[in-house]
Amino acid sequence: MVDPHALLGVRPDATPEEVTAAYRKLAKEWHPDLAGADAGRTMALINAAYDLLRSAGWQRRAHREASRANGRPPGGAWLDAAVRRALGPELLRALGSGERVAVVTPAATWASPHTLLAVTDRRLLWLLDDAPVNRIRSLDFGAVRRIEHRRGWPRRSSAVLRVTPAVARPLSFTELRPPTAQTIAAHVIAALRTAARRD
Repeated sequence: MVDPHALLGVRPDATPEEVTAAYRKLAKEWHPDLAGADAGRTMALINAAYDLLRSAGWQRRAHREASRANGRPPGGAWLDAAVRRALGPELLRALGSGERVAVVTPAATWASPHTLLAVTDRRLLWLLDDAPVNRIRSLDFGAVRRIEHRRGWPRRSSAVLRVTPAVARPLSFTELRPPTAQTIAAHVIAALRTAARRD
């Protein structure tokens, strides 16, 4: 993933207010309603960068506490520092060696209104932040039978990502930005098509 700070044009030590101001400025410039349909991909990247930096702030405290507790930094040395901060210690520990991360975004599920969703090169991985046990869940792309996104209701400003596994109940991730949900769905579909071509 492109460095989210560079994409938004802010310093790595930018305050949340500076990040929000930069995001709003870029959103006014690149929103598809203003810049045309071709700007949709750029706007999706801007939204993903903003979501990543927002979730980075959300996870920063847990990251510091975990580092202090065990005396060593969490894994994921192959990832960008902003991505590691956004994932936090629990999701970092759940990653496989060399597993790349495409998107990290806050979301909500039926099990937790405070979910952190990561989309890697091989699976969906999420943290149920307010769950006392079994906080980390995952679903390999190979187990996905169908994925789709739609606008949320009644709040049309959010989106729902619905994932139907081959064997299990469907999953719904809510409170996503529509371009972020679209990007995640496209990423998973592309991974499934690539796997099908290999077989």
